[in-house]
Amino acid sequence: MYSSVQYKHAASVARPSTTGSWLFSYRPDSRAKLRLFCFPYAGGGPKIYSKWSQSLPSSVELALVQFPGRGNRFSEPLITNLPDLVRALAQGLRPYFDKPFVFFGHSMGALLSFELARHIRKEFDLLPMHLFVSGRVAPNKIGLRRALHALPEPEFLEELRSLNGTPKEVLDAPELLQLVIPVLRADFAVNETYVYLPERSLDCPITAFGGLQDDSTNHERLEAWQEHTTAGFVLRMLPGDHFYINSAQELLLGSLYKDLEKLAIKTT
Repeated sequence: MYSSVQYKHAASVARPSTTGSWLFSYRPDSRAKLRLFCFPYAGGGPKIYSKWSQSLPSSVELALVQFPGRGNRFSEPLITNLPDLVRALAQGLRPYFDKPFVFFGHSMGALLSFELARHIRKEFDLLPMHLFVSGRVAPNKIGLRRALHALPEPEFLEELRSLNGTPKEVLDAPELLQLVIPVLRADFAVNETYVYLPERSLDCPITAFGGLQDDSTNHERLEAWQEHTTAGFVLRMLPGDHFYINSAQELLLGSLYKDLEKLAIKTT
């Protein structure tokens, strides 16, 4: 979910400046051999990855995905189901599949990147060179989920407090809440209404990351990602809870650096 700084940013953004832009502050680099698409978690935005470029190989170009209904796309309708979001993503990002690319997604972003990979395989005969999924159990291991997105507002706010992912200063600020609650409901709906449909495994390697203290995942259900690839699988566990991508960011980026460097070399 958003940090308190990101919530304040969302509240102050004018409506809107660059409608339809699927990439946040994108700066193409003609020297890059590989494009890394990063997909945010539920309630999050592309800024969570904005500093990553400082810790990635110079041969890798960072492409931060921006969903409708937030940031500089604030006035656009929110998308509340995964199939519609995947189709929109595929069309919006297709022009950027013009060089070798990989996907990284955390939590909801992991699920989206997986389904997007399956979609562009069918529609465009394309695949990422590698799929990096983080903080999310394998899609065929998702259990029953409560429909938090449909709760009346008082109950919804209580759930947000118990999940401990929304800053207290936001929960105590009515004006901010009115801006961010629709975004959170939409993303929760994407997650909670998802239905996994079996397809043949992807012909690209998958690396799964997980937090050792993350109660929403476990080793077995993370390891099940290997059922979705024919091209190699690695599971890497890092210290921290569900948001280890912040607390153990140095370790995560160190691992990604090595993998991306090898992938960039393969493109030459």
